[in-house]
Amino acid sequence: MEHWIDLRSDTVTQPTIKMRQRMFEAEVGDDVYRDDPTVNELERLAADILGKEDALFVPSGTMGNQVALMTHTRRGDEVIAGEISHVIVHEVGAAAVLSGVTVRTVEFKDGVYDARLIAAAIRSDDIHEPPTSLIVMENALANGRVVPEETMAQVCALARSGGIKVHLDGARLFNAALALGVSVKDLTKHCDSVMCCLSKGLCAPVGSVLAGSGEFISRARKNRKMLGGGMRQAGFLAAAGIVALREMPARLKEDHDNAKYLAERLAAIPGLAVDMDAVEINMVFFTLNRPPALLAELPGLLREKGIKINGFEGTEGRFVTHYGLDRADIDFAVDALAGLVG
Repeated sequence: MEHWIDLRSDTVTQPTIKMRQRMFEAEVGDDVYRDDPTVNELERLAADILGKEDALFVPSGTMGNQVALMTHTRRGDEVIAGEISHVIVHEVGAAAVLSGVTVRTVEFKDGVYDARLIAAAIRSDDIHEPPTSLIVMENALANGRVVPEETMAQVCALARSGGIKVHLDGARLFNAALALGVSVKDLTKHCDSVMCCLSKGLCAPVGSVLAGSGEFISRARKNRKMLGGGMRQAGFLAAAGIVALREMPARLKEDHDNAKYLAERLAAIPGLAVDMDAVEINMVFFTLNRPPALLAELPGLLREKGIKINGFEGTEGRFVTHYGLDRADIDFAVDALAGLVG
């Protein structure tokens, strides 16, 4: 297979040899009837790791988040979320389409939640205002930063005092826990529900899990079915997810270390600026002071050299480290970029 250096995202990770073998050998059944033993095993394992009563295997993180919103809210409710939240920016307006809710976005410094600002955004009982029923948090954030446990605890305590639920979009939850030096349960214990991806840094080919109370997951299962997420012999996919949860979190430190190395190498390119303090997980955001025409051409020029990157948003770019990307790849990519923009 041709070797590409892919810096676009950790969604491009390939399943490990062990995952492929476990998928080949998986015992399966019909998951809609709840008789796929491998899916059942994955859901029990995920519930235990995430510190919740029950869990649900879903095809994607977006479906997991949207099923959570559907389950926690009623039509006409209002949801509070950070303005850079994945559920707001990257889920195609699904909250409005699927749940019929409005979303009140709050701007936080560096995207990191502030309970005082959230308190100010919670609606009153005024007859003219929609009821606030849910707060959506992320950890890690879409900008690559992590949210301290004490901040999460403050937000969740505020929510509980007002009878408001909290959902955690933990697409890169294991990265966040590693960066903060805490356990995954330390971050999830404050929230009513949590979604985490198996298919990013954990390398499973497909899937995420949604976890919460038994009653919540029971209702979420019906909402998953409504969205077409009731899969049949899904154990073939769940088998890779089991390996992902059991074995892959331990290697995420390599991705974080490589991200810091990548950031240091990028920062040496004249006209390229990296906020080193913001490199907390496996994402490196940077700005490149070059003409817009050159920035627009860079993805194509680098692709000719076997390097895949996303396009720039203005002058901002993002590179992501992951399984299958080593320091030789990073050196080659940075040298190629420097040669094009120098």
